[in-house]
Amino acid sequence: MLLENIKLALSGLLANKLRTFLTMLGIIIGIASVITIMNVADAMKNSTMSQMGDMGVNNISFYLSQKPDHDTGEYSENIRAMKDKDYFSPEMLSDVKGHFSGRVSGISLSRSIADAKIENGKKYANVSIEGLNEEGIKNKKFTIISGRNITAKEQEDGRKVALVSDRLVNNLFGGDTGKALGKQLEAVLENKYYNYTIVGVYEYVESAAGGYSAKISQRDLRTGLYIPLKCAVKQARSGELYENFDVIAATGEDQGSLATEIMEYINTKYYDNNDAYEAYGYSMKEEIKSMESMLNTQTYAFMAVGAISLLVGGIGVMNIMVVSITERTKEIGTRKALGATNGYIRLQFITEAVVICLIGGILGIITGELFGFIASKFLGASGNASVSGIILCVLFSMIFGVFFGFYPANKAARLNPIEALRYE
Repeated sequence: MLLENIKLALSGLLANKLRTFLTMLGIIIGIASVITIMNVADAMKNSTMSQMGDMGVNNISFYLSQKPDHDTGEYSENIRAMKDKDYFSPEMLSDVKGHFSGRVSGISLSRSIADAKIENGKKYANVSIEGLNEEGIKNKKFTIISGRNITAKEQEDGRKVALVSDRLVNNLFGGDTGKALGKQLEAVLENKYYNYTIVGVYEYVESAAGGYSAKISQRDLRTGLYIPLKCAVKQARSGELYENFDVIAATGEDQGSLATEIMEYINTKYYDNNDAYEAYGYSMKEEIKSMESMLNTQTYAFMAVGAISLLVGGIGVMNIMVVSITERTKEIGTRKALGATNGYIRLQFITEAVVICLIGGILGIITGELFGFIASKFLGASGNASVSGIILCVLFSMIFGVFFGFYPANKAARLNPIEALRYE
């Protein structure tokens, strides 16, 4: 019986192709909207997770934060300027590493120097000069494509050696990484000239989001030029005091608990008597979880908005089914006169509504995947609707068919056969 009803539904739909397509249009748009949103949301999620993951999933970041009033818990509007005693010192960091030995695999430190323009005749490259300690370089997870990394001895001596990107090599040396090794780069910082010897070339990885870097030329793109931390401290003339640092947690360590314990240790031992500042730390893994949860919430909200189109499409199906029943009143009367039961007539028209929604849903999925693919490409990240989400969309199409097809189908089933045969 079901197969026969499907055949009748398809023949009825093919008899009015344009009207059938217009009826499906609401379902197609609704499903396509949801699938597109799922694709774009997945692309955004992948982009964000990739960028945050690049920062180091085992990282716990610490920085100096304003201390609230002990009695009121409120923050002062006028915070005093930082003094040497407020900063994180090398002795403090060494103490933290020793106290949490076995749970901490390293402490990553960095010191930004300045943005500079490196020139080679008429050729140039824009760089951000930054000093990193040994753990900081490891934490960056550079892919060295030529030469080598900065050595521990070069770190200890504070030598003027540098890791540069392949983009800088493209701009200054025509992409010849072998030719770039050993070359001197000259940068002007505060009217002083500094020379760095290239010891390694790393592969520049464009931000997953594309965004800003995609809108500027490759020649004007600013990439990192990394030097030993001790060299950066000397050139910045700022001393070995830090406003922030990253703890690299040991494998298998609970970053959330470790962050809390380190924060409490530092504040109790070093900042208990500090009247303005304290240490604050957060786990990158916890940050990723929080961001993922927020992105999922946004996705569900967008999908709910897209689902409104499905509701509109469902109403359109119900409307056209009512019209169809009116046009086929005599046909219904004939079927009932020949012995068709109310249940059979009801099933026939519900099947027709389900077929409309199902075909519309499949076309909507194809359309949504296409638009989602295009939108993801514009974002510069790949995104795909989940298989469970696609299956859910198909099920929703069928449920909508039953829900919005029931009223007109029930109306058809309750027609009086004599009145239906006499209908003009």
